Amino acid sequence: MDGEELLVCKTCGTQFDCPATSPLPGCNICDDPRQFVPPTGQVWTSLGEMRGKYENKWQQDPEEPGMWSIWTEPKFGIGQRAILIETPHGNVLWDLITYLDQPTIDFINSRGPLHAIVISHPHYYTTHLTWSHAFSSPVYISAADTVWLNRAPSALHPASKFLITPTTDILPGITAIQAGGHFPGSLVLHWAPEARPEINGGQRRKPRLFIADTIVTVPSGMYHKDRPPGTTSFTFMWSIPNMLPLPPSEVFGIWKAIRDFEFEATHGAFVGMDVRRGDVKKAILESMKIQVRYEGHERAAIFDEM
Repeated sequence: MDGEELLVCKTCGTQFDCPATSPLPGCNICDDPRQFVPPTGQVWTSLGEMRGKYENKWQQDPEEPGMWSIWTEPKFGIGQRAILIETPHGNVLWDLITYLDQPTIDFINSRGPLHAIVISHPHYYTTHLTWSHAFSSPVYISAADTVWLNRAPSALHPASKFLITPTTDILPGITAIQAGGHFPGSLVLHWAPEARPEINGGQRRKPRLFIADTIVTVPSGMYHKDRPPGTTSFTFMWSIPNMLPLPPSEVFGIWKAIRDFEFEATHGAFVGMDVRRGDVKKAILESMKIQVRYEGHERAAIFDEM
C-alpha cells in the first residue's frame, strides 16, 4: 500500500514524506498551539507498524441509509471518524482517519465508486495521499491551509483540488463551504440528498451539515427537551484540546458562511456527535450568541442575526 513505511505521528495521525526509520525532531501539527505534544514526548509509528494492532469499523446511520461512519479501534490519534456519503452521482468521503487496510477499501468500493475525498481541516489530513491512491480519488482541501500538508503528491496520486471560493459544488447536492475559524480554511459540508424510490420509499430525506471541528457539538446539545434558556448546543473553538475559544468576529464568519443553507441535522467529528432536530440551525445561532455573550461582547454583530 502507498506510504506503508512513511512516518506517522501517533498523537495526531499525520503522515510525513520521510521513512519511519528516520524520524523528524517533531510534528508540525502537534507543535502548533492548537494541538499538543503529550507529556511523554513525540512518538512515531507507520502504517506498516500499525498492521495487526488496529482495525476499522463502520456503521450505517440509523436515520439516513446513504451515510456510514468509519472509525478505528482501538482509538488512534485524535480518534475522529470518516463519513461515507452515497449519492447516485458517485460517493464522497468526508474527513479521514489515519488507518487504512484492505477490508476498509473493499467495504468502501462495495458501496459504489468514490468520486471525492473532502477534508475539513489539517488535523484530519492524516494519510490523505494513501487514501487518494487506494481509490484513485482526488482530495479536496482549502487552499488557505495547504501550508499544513506534509506529503507532496507524485504521478501516482490523483491531482488534489485546492478550494479558493466560499462554496464549491462537489457533486449535485453536495457543497463544500469555507467557514474558517478553527483554521483559516476550515470547511463544513452540506448535503441535500435526493429522494430515491429505493431509499425510504422515495420519501423526503433531511438536508444535513457535516461540521467536523468547525462547529463543535457539546454534551448539552445531545438532549434538547425542556432545556432552560441559555443551554448551549455547540461551541466554536480555535483550539479544542487547549480550550481556546474563537473571538466574536470568527464566530460571526462561520454563521455568515452557513446562513443561506438549510439543514435539519449536524454530524460532528466523532462517532455519536449527531444532532437531529428540525431547529438545529437555530440552535447553532443561539449557541453562537451564548458564547459571544459569555466572552463579554454584548454588542457583537451576531446579535443582529435572527
